[in-house]
Amino acid sequence: MSDLPLFPRSRFPLEVDPLYYESMARNAGYQWIAGVDEAGRGPLAGPVVAAAVIMPQGVTYPGIKDSKQMTEKAREKSFCLIHKEAVAVGVGVVSEKVIDDINILQASLRAMKKAISCLTPAPHLCLVDGPHGIPMSLPQKCLIHGDSLSQSISAASIVAKVYRDRLMCAYHEQFPHYGFSENKGYATPRHQASLKRHGPCPIHRTTFSGVCD
Repeated sequence: MSDLPLFPRSRFPLEVDPLYYESMARNAGYQWIAGVDEAGRGPLAGPVVAAAVIMPQGVTYPGIKDSKQMTEKAREKSFCLIHKEAVAVGVGVVSEKVIDDINILQASLRAMKKAISCLTPAPHLCLVDGPHGIPMSLPQKCLIHGDSLSQSISAASIVAKVYRDRLMCAYHEQFPHYGFSENKGYATPRHQASLKRHGPCPIHRTTFSGVCD
């Protein structure tokens, strides 16, 4: 694992060029650049999901941005676009039971590693959202707020978010009391009230505050 010092400090290119980091990496000799991000670190229920995406070189897609800044409809549209246009897409899922066993940070990194391992072609370098490197022997650059700085990470954030939201909607059919189709496992007032009334269900994270209190 290595966090590469490839990129000069700058306040300006990041605001106007979503391919800034990808271009710098390719100029340093890396061909396949994967953006990596996760969804579901904060919820009280369900798995954490990570995605790794290699987008075509030098192509900007205006509809792809930080998934948190998009509507559900826009995310679904971009999700389909990414799967159509991407060189490769990988998804990694780590269950709530594993989250309880090893903690959410380690589970998130494990999901990212799984997502990267699904990519064909394998990436030469990964741009990773957040400050924590993935425990694998692959060149990588960690970017805080990377989902708003790099198109590749933005694409990964969309894939992870949509994939996880669909999983939580499926879980809603099994456990309708908790409103998972609406809250996606987050601690909304309705979700918390349902926990007090019914107790946790099999997909709740029992080590998270508020679940078994």
